[in-house]
Amino acid sequence: MKIQYCGKPWSLAVMLQDPVNQLNFMTGIIHFETFLLTGILLNLTPGNDTIFILTKSIGQGKKAGIVSALGIGTGSIVHTILAAFGLSIIIAKSILLFNIIKFAGAAYLLYIGFKMLTDKSQLKTDNIISSSSADYWKIYRDGIFTNVLNPKVALFFIAFLPQFIDPTLKNTILPFITLGTTFILTGTIWCLILATFASAIFSKLKTNKKVSTWINKICGLTMIGLGIKVALTDRK
Repeated sequence: MKIQYCGKPWSLAVMLQDPVNQLNFMTGIIHFETFLLTGILLNLTPGNDTIFILTKSIGQGKKAGIVSALGIGTGSIVHTILAAFGLSIIIAKSILLFNIIKFAGAAYLLYIGFKMLTDKSQLKTDNIISSSSADYWKIYRDGIFTNVLNPKVALFFIAFLPQFIDPTLKNTILPFITLGTTFILTGTIWCLILATFASAIFSKLKTNKKVSTWINKICGLTMIGLGIKVALTDRK
């Protein structure tokens, strides 16, 4: 028995036997296994989000790193929704909007870096920082803004995800959200692992006040460098 979907005939028997065909039929996603592997490899590649999470984890402890990873993941959800409804294309096409978002994101990173360099409350032991000084809501918010205000992420979603969506599909919202959620899930797992291990490695060093001071200064300079990098980003 054959049924029509997206203008193509599908064998019901074959579809039920092959999970990949079932996924294609239900969501309009093609080559999902390739997407999953490619997505994991891309998540393992260091980028701006990785630097941000490591900086927070090293500078303010494991909980701060975990919260920042969740913030980055939330920002990626925003990009997924924008891409699903075609709003990311507006960012890609508009030089003005792209630059506004880019410079807003760069300014925010520069602000975070400057705060890390000048905030005296950072110069405490790791236990004090993690229990009383760290503002986890602010760290979570920083993670969201850092990701949302990076136009390169929007360009990545509209360039990468459509390659795994059936080109004959008229309504692409479901496959965009499915692929985006999968990519975010694998990426968040990896970021949580990074945050945990980075904190574990540097936690003992941070009990030394002098070392802690230098770690926070380096983290602040890293955030400033990341802000400059974002500001110099082009659309290519």
